[in-house]
Amino acid sequence: MGDDRVISTAQERGDTRAILVLGAGQAGFQVAASLRDFGYRGCVTLVGDEPHWPYRRPPLSKGYLEGSDSAGTLALRLGANQESLELVMRLGKKGLAIDRSSNIVTLDSGERIGYDHLVIAMGATPRALRVPGVHLEGVLSLRTVEHAEALRNLFREPGDMVVIGGGFIGMEVAAVAAKAGQRVTVVEAEDRVMSRVVAPEISGYVASEHAAHGVSIMTGRCAVAFHGRSGRVSAVELDDGVRLPARIVLVGVGVSPNIALAEEAALTVDNGIVVDGSLLTSDERISAIGDCSSFPSVHARRRVRLESVQNAVDQAKYVAGRLTGMMGEVYQGTPCFWTRQYSTSIQIAGIGDGNDERWVSGDPASGKFSIFRFNGGTLSCVESVNSSADHAAVRKLFSGGMPLPTPRELTDAQFLPKLSLERVAAAESS
Repeated sequence: MGDDRVISTAQERGDTRAILVLGAGQAGFQVAASLRDFGYRGCVTLVGDEPHWPYRRPPLSKGYLEGSDSAGTLALRLGANQESLELVMRLGKKGLAIDRSSNIVTLDSGERIGYDHLVIAMGATPRALRVPGVHLEGVLSLRTVEHAEALRNLFREPGDMVVIGGGFIGMEVAAVAAKAGQRVTVVEAEDRVMSRVVAPEISGYVASEHAAHGVSIMTGRCAVAFHGRSGRVSAVELDDGVRLPARIVLVGVGVSPNIALAEEAALTVDNGIVVDGSLLTSDERISAIGDCSSFPSVHARRRVRLESVQNAVDQAKYVAGRLTGMMGEVYQGTPCFWTRQYSTSIQIAGIGDGNDERWVSGDPASGKFSIFRFNGGTLSCVESVNSSADHAAVRKLFSGGMPLPTPRELTDAQFLPKLSLERVAAAESS
């Protein structure tokens, strides 16, 4: 197919409008599916760099990695539901350039696809460590089903595993690895695990759970080199000179938003593709959603970029609704996050800050409690451990249009009468 041909999928189908979605992850697929759910009958084209039908990524570090979920259960909209969406799929292909003057995206296959509206949902890529030995066999990251399969195969033989990074992905993989019989050490640069997303009380609880399963956690340390034998990793060298034996190394030090295509198209970029309250970029014919977008959060009262399945789904539904006249002018989704490690489920609603005042409900020693966080006297975030009722109540509170409670109102039992609150001192200066 020649580069000079523009594929107008809308015209090929006899439609008058065409929406092109770049990215076939959770956000990209959801916007395409939601367009159909809202009655959109124009052409929807979905471009994804993986050859697979769009699939769920959260199980890759949990159920799929441990073998309780099969590959067949990962696919989004299974079976006949896939065909009913009537999507034009361009899988195993990447966008190379966005021509905003002519509304055309060029793919690496040479195809040139026209659009009336473009949705960029290209997600993020795991950050690579720039240290010697990073390309040794046995040094892995986790983003795709192939990565998870490689890890799962390595788990069949017991040995030493080092996890670089104590965020959600790192700690989830550490839990699965420990249950699979690996001797696991987690190396975290900060002074506690999951420090970017949870309060110190929850970090401490998670660390104790891992310790009970034999996982060693080393905080305030960084990897400076990977050493190997015969092309395979054999040890991780830390910044204090310690060498940890390692047959497997998982690098989980965060992700970088995929913004190169947007930058080359001269869209505004700042820690993600910058969008307004309607999730529109600096070009009104282009939206950006999910992990690659930076948006003004009505909950955080600042611009944020969120790496969350819930955020990807909510933003996708909003954009589909806006394009079909079903949604209002401002996106107001509640930020939500979750992780499961061993038998512990942690659910988060809202966005916390290091300077928050914290209150605890329940007894952490019982394994069931919640941390209520207040910023400037206003409830900003609730982190619940094995307490789905607290999480559900707070999500309803955040999305219900009610004034958020103050600490005094909570202790007076006006808003959450079943919660017994005990004040926790504000975050220590550290």
